[in-house]
Parts: sequence; structure tokens; C-alpha cells
Amino acid sequence: MVVRIVLWSLADSKTSIEELRRYLRDESVDAFAEVEGLRFKAWISDPSGERWGAFYLFESREAADQQLPGRVRELIGKEPDVAEEFDLEASVEGRYAEEELSRLGLAFD
Repeated sequence: MVVRIVLWSLADSKTSIEELRRYLRDESVDAFAEVEGLRFKAWISDPSGERWGAFYLFESREAADQQLPGRVRELIGKEPDVAEEFDLEASVEGRYAEEELSRLGLAFD
């Protein structure tokens, strides 16, 4: 499995976290729900630090190398400041209250 982490600084972007949340609700989450081999994606934000990013878990190198949907680079106006990939060493699901992970988070509050 392949883990990808991407982060942007929004300090010099005309796009806000609220605009990016709308983009998630209206477009991006549904598009990524159809990506073959994507086991998990979480979008993350840090309003006080003006940062936006995502964490991906792909089931294979082929899945990680495919063209992905989305226009976040266009909205933010640049490539990510951090884009790193790692091999997954181990994973576990702990005890949880929410069974479904899809469509949780501030974009859907």
C-alpha cells in the first residue's frame, strides 16, 4: 500500500478554507469516491496556520500513479508545498463510535 501526504500554505492564495470546503461538498468528495484503488482519503485543514492538505491511502503503486480527479491546484493557484509518498508499514482500526467514515468532517457540518 502507498500513503501520500500533500500540504499547501494558503498564505499567498486567494482561496480560503471555506471556499475549499464548498469545493469538497459540491465536487471533490463525490469524484474521489469513484477512484479505483483509493482505500481512504482525508482532507485536512489548519485555519490558524493557513494550511490545507490531504492524506491518501492507495492499495497499490498502480492506483497511486493514476490520474486523479480534482482541481484543487487550480483553486489554490500552485502545486503543493509538500508532496510525499511512503510505504505503509502497518495499519489498524481501533474502537470507534462512527461506523461510516465517508462524508464526515467540517465540510459536512
